[in-house]
Amino acid sequence: MSINLKDLPLSERPYEKLEMYGESTLSNSELLAIIIKTGTKEETALELAQKVLLLGDKSNNLRFLAGVSIEELTKIKGIGKVKAIQLKAVCEIAKRMGRPINAKKIVIKTPQDVANLLIEELKYEKREILKVIMLNTKNEIQKIMDIGIGGTSSINIEAKDVLKEAVKMEMPKIIMVHNHPSGNATPSSVDIEFTQTVKQSAKLLGLELLDHIVIGDGTYESILANHKR
Repeated sequence: MSINLKDLPLSERPYEKLEMYGESTLSNSELLAIIIKTGTKEETALELAQKVLLLGDKSNNLRFLAGVSIEELTKIKGIGKVKAIQLKAVCEIAKRMGRPINAKKIVIKTPQDVANLLIEELKYEKREILKVIMLNTKNEIQKIMDIGIGGTSSINIEAKDVLKEAVKMEMPKIIMVHNHPSGNATPSSVDIEFTQTVKQSAKLLGLELLDHIVIGDGTYESILANHKR
């Protein structure tokens, strides 16, 4: 017979605490316990939640969950595949809530506009992802595409991969955006070199590369604004 949160004293039940005082009053372990729901014969859902938190660092930040695999979660006794999937689903919901409702209505004027658009989504990623934002002549977003997914420190991609969809859609302007899973938004020499290659290739095709934004952990840097040649 597993231990249920309802078996706990009223003052220790996350469900009742959330209902009475609001979700912001709950600790990280209490929030996770609501998702985990039931414990085991030996441990409550709260105790299992505390074990999940040990997979992260000591920063008391739940962001680590985005990078934890289902396999890692299920290594915790009492966290089966269903509970692990539920935890991962909540992470994805949180990520999607940070995305704009309708990106096509957004006009890009500054690097900050790009950061506002994608920083919440990309700062959680544990692999590098290169996105291309395609714009019309008025700098209105027409499409955002994932062009490449790499490892923790690089993406193997060519300039033609970045440009081919814009050529196909006859988009005159593009912006590249990629993240650094390390959290440091400072572009590498490879990032800068690749930006220049894409810029020159775009020009030959009658396109304009407006910028290449690197996203870190809540920070960003514009390559074309800060690393001009």
